[in-house]
Amino acid sequence: MRKKTGIMALRILLIFIVALFAVSAMRATASPAGESGYRVTKTIPVGGDEGWDYVTVDSAARRVYVSHGSHVVVLDADSGAVVGDVPDTPGVHGIAIAADLGRGFTSNGRVNTATIFDLKTLKTIGIVKTGTNPDAIIYDPRTKRVFVLNGRSKDATAINAADGTVAGTLALGGKPEFAVVDGKGSIFVNIEDSAEVVQFDPQKLTIIRRWHIAPCEEPSGLAMDLKTRRLFAGCGNKMVAVVNADTGKVIATPAIGDGVDANAFDPETDYVFSSNGEGTLTVIHEDSPGKFTVVDNISTKKSARTMGFDVKTHNIFLPAADFDAPTAGERRGKIRPGSFVVLVVSNQ
Repeated sequence: MRKKTGIMALRILLIFIVALFAVSAMRATASPAGESGYRVTKTIPVGGDEGWDYVTVDSAARRVYVSHGSHVVVLDADSGAVVGDVPDTPGVHGIAIAADLGRGFTSNGRVNTATIFDLKTLKTIGIVKTGTNPDAIIYDPRTKRVFVLNGRSKDATAINAADGTVAGTLALGGKPEFAVVDGKGSIFVNIEDSAEVVQFDPQKLTIIRRWHIAPCEEPSGLAMDLKTRRLFAGCGNKMVAVVNADTGKVIATPAIGDGVDANAFDPETDYVFSSNGEGTLTVIHEDSPGKFTVVDNISTKKSARTMGFDVKTHNIFLPAADFDAPTAGERRGKIRPGSFVVLVVSNQ
């Protein structure tokens, strides 16, 4: 009797151990994501062998605008299908959406212009002359102006969005990268070559303040928590400089991956995102206005340095491509034809 009882107990123990292994395996398969829950869930093939820069998501209209060399590819934000194209935007860097006016704007780096297009038809409405090497572009709903940040002339061109007239030009004292609108009458912009943040008045076209944000070097991407008034500047020396937007004080410098070129903030989850060209997406949680914790470094794809954030679904869109090895004198190799894709990173 004791022998049978011992055999039965051993069987039960073995069944329990097997069950534990099975549950562990199921968990590993069902939840490959990190602590944030984010992971690459889709790869959208776009094709072509042109370069790219910024991505803009129009969450309300469910469209994703992807800069792609000489044109802008328009995707459906839910299905990923290509639904349109904005042509003839040579050297396009950024896309700004003035939804209240039914207009979109692109910054065309190779020809020093901004294209105005109709959001419904995607047809060109007009062309506006800008400063030299226009890069990032942003819309301010309060003033109903679009601001084009010009890298080579180191200034911002203010365009009246309703009629396409130039309202003025503001010297920024350095090479501007990205910008954010605070909704209270200010725009903040990174100055890459001097490691500064400049705050300016979009109506008066005057500088309000400028701050050095050491130890940050070469800030590029910029995002903002409007509620806590915190700026998140992605820095070339692998950190995000968290800056108090009212005092200019750097209050934290959480680590990120190499090659950052864009940042985003999710006001619902308090996550800060950094897309890094090395092939990672850093996820940082804003625990409090002064405390920030790195939650994840998610594997994406090498070259996925810019992104667009969808405030409705919390999805992130990252363009990337494969490159040949650089030849002598090349900074990087040529894009392999047909390899251009947009990755979708999701926590659903």
